[in-house]
Amino acid sequence: LEDNRDGTDDNRSWNCGAEGPTDDPEILELRERQERNFLVTLFLSQGVPMLLGGDEFGRTHEGNNNTWCQDNELSWLGWRHEPWQTALHLFTRRLISLRRRHPVFRRVRFLQGATEGPALPDAWWFRPDGRKMTQRDWKRDDGHVIGLFLNGEELQEADPQGDPVVDDSFLLLFNAHHEDVTFTLPAASFGSSWESELSTAEPLLEVATREYAARSKLEVRSRSVYVLRRCRPGSA
Repeated sequence: LEDNRDGTDDNRSWNCGAEGPTDDPEILELRERQERNFLVTLFLSQGVPMLLGGDEFGRTHEGNNNTWCQDNELSWLGWRHEPWQTALHLFTRRLISLRRRHPVFRRVRFLQGATEGPALPDAWWFRPDGRKMTQRDWKRDDGHVIGLFLNGEELQEADPQGDPVVDDSFLLLFNAHHEDVTFTLPAASFGSSWESELSTAEPLLEVATREYAARSKLEVRSRSVYVLRRCRPGSA
């Protein structure tokens, strides 16, 4: 109704190998995995997450980037979900619960990335080999893989009663590359052992079903995120 003048042509989009609807199971699986990737990076980021209604169950505008004048299926929210939409909704609820339970994902102070003395930093970015990111690493044009340590013991915050807040620590392994990547976990000073929390490549992966020692290797599937939680003393 606007002669295609109502939306920008500068779209940051990728069809994952096919334009529009497809029956290709590999493309469909990749699209669903990418949806989970976007949800994870949103809900595990600092700040207030802003989720567009319908994204929690994979709502689509069928490629239309501005549906304000479309009073039809393009703009409506459908409540009869297919199985994959129900699964995505459950995964979103799992992420919301994880964020609510762990203040390390919703700090009230900016991350510093550095600390004085022997204490660990509040955040620490590392390469697939488990070593700290360098300035050269940050400037690489082909940098699609990165790890993040979030320190739950260095929140430097207090609850309403004035008591210090202490949380679990986490490792987030991001692989935006088109091939699987093997990560080496950081040294034992960051944590002697880690257990699985969630994976966008395995949305049904249960918590604490896999455990990894410091400096052990973990294969992260192409275009996926793997989240680990540091094992508590005596939990093994």
